[in-house]
Amino acid sequence: MKLKINYLIVCIFLVGLHGCKEKKEEKTTEVVASTVGQDDEFTPIFDGKSLDNWSGDPDYWRVENGTLVGEVTPTTLLKKNTFLIWEGGQPADFELKLEFRIAEAGNSGINYRSEKVDGIPFALRGYQADIDGKINYTGQNYEERKRTTLAYRGEKAVIKSQENPDAPDSIRGNIANNAWQSREVLESLGTSDELKTEIKSEDWNEMHLIIKGNRLQHYVNGILMSEVIDEDHINRALTGHLGVQVHVGPPMKVEYRNIRLKSL
Repeated sequence: MKLKINYLIVCIFLVGLHGCKEKKEEKTTEVVASTVGQDDEFTPIFDGKSLDNWSGDPDYWRVENGTLVGEVTPTTLLKKNTFLIWEGGQPADFELKLEFRIAEAGNSGINYRSEKVDGIPFALRGYQADIDGKINYTGQNYEERKRTTLAYRGEKAVIKSQENPDAPDSIRGNIANNAWQSREVLESLGTSDELKTEIKSEDWNEMHLIIKGNRLQHYVNGILMSEVIDEDHINRALTGHLGVQVHVGPPMKVEYRNIRLKSL
């Protein structure tokens, strides 16, 4: 009798264990299915084969092994930053996902809600998700040719208009130490050094931008690196061009792949 009871207990334990395993597997499947469903809503805007629907200087941009490559060589050093600009529209509210890899000496970024600069080929002015090879600035929000730094990595900041926007050269007058002065840090997302450890050096990382209304969020590898709430009604932009950058400086190489866009 004792043997039968022990046998029954073992059977009940094994059945229960099997049931738990099934539930765990079912839950995992739901998470994966949910992730796939979200990714299905994104549309590729780089075909991995050509620069169709993109405009830029071919001395600096090419497609290689399914990857978009931006490169500055000793014989093609830049005097001004140059961009490869997506010509498929001017997104307003959107999410952008892509993967990037950058050399240690590299300096790049992803511009959005930007305008083309008159008289300078392939130049953009506007918001930028910063990327650099030394990982000093990757993830911050820097406004190219305009208000400069809006939020350093690790900051959630609100941006205000300057006190006297009608003053001559009012934008330049409101910048100090390469940062916009009419801004307030609302909270910390973590120190810059802490967040730096989440970014891989000279390896592939994922950038995810969530841009909706006046809220601008930059994620790297699933971690929120900076957030801007732009209440500057005079200088902010609510729509504009997308582009990727190679920066003035030493020879460098940056690569992008799996560039996908979703309208919100």
